Amino acid sequence: MLKTKLRHLTILAAPAALVFASCGTDKNAQPPTTVHLGAVASAAPMPGAPHFNTADLQFTQSMIPHHRQAVAMADIALDPTAGASAKVVDLATRIERTKGPELEMMSGWLTSWGQPMQMSAAVSQSTPMMDGMMTDVEMSSLRKVKGADFDTLWMQLMIRHHTGAIALAQALKNSGSNSDVLAMADQVVAAPQSEITEMQTMLGG
Repeated sequence: MLKTKLRHLTILAAPAALVFASCGTDKNAQPPTTVHLGAVASAAPMPGAPHFNTADLQFTQSMIPHHRQAVAMADIALDPTAGASAKVVDLATRIERTKGPELEMMSGWLTSWGQPMQMSAAVSQSTPMMDGMMTDVEMSSLRKVKGADFDTLWMQLMIRHHTGAIALAQALKNSGSNSDVLAMADQVVAAPQSEITEMQTMLGG
C-alpha cells in the first residue's frame, strides 16, 4: 500500500515540476512586440511554438498592415476618377494581385500560431519597423490629385512604401527561423525592388 501511494505521488509531482519550469521560462520571455526586429541577432523560438520565433512574429504582424495599405493605394490608382496612366494602372493591378494572396498566407500563419493579427496600436505607431507607411493626410492627398499629378505622387509614395517593406524583410533575414516566413521575406525584397526601379524610370529618375 505504501509503495502504491509513493508511486502516485511521484506521478503527480512530475507534471507539477514541468509546470513550474514552464512558468519560469515564460516569466523571462520578452513580449514579441517589444523587440526591434533588426536588433534580434539570434531569436529563440517562441515558448510552446518552436516553428516560429519573435522575429518571425513581428515581421508577419508588421507586413499585414503594410500590405493592406499597398492594396489600398492600388485601389485608389485603379479608380477611374483618379485619371491614372495606363502604366500606373498596370503596376497597381500587379501589386494588388501579389499582395492579396500574401495577406491571406500571413493571416493563416498567425491563426495557426495562435497569435493576434497585429501589434498593439501604441507599439505599431512607435516602432521604426513601420517606416514607409503613409499617414492619413498623405492618403487623403492621394485621393484628391488627378491625372499626371496623381501618377507622380502615387509613385513617389509607393517607392517609399516599398522601401520600408524591403528594410523590414532584410532585417528578418538576420533573425528569422521559419522557412515559410523567410521565403516570404525574399518575395518582399525581390518584387518591390523591381517595381521601385520601374517607377524610378517612369519618374525620369
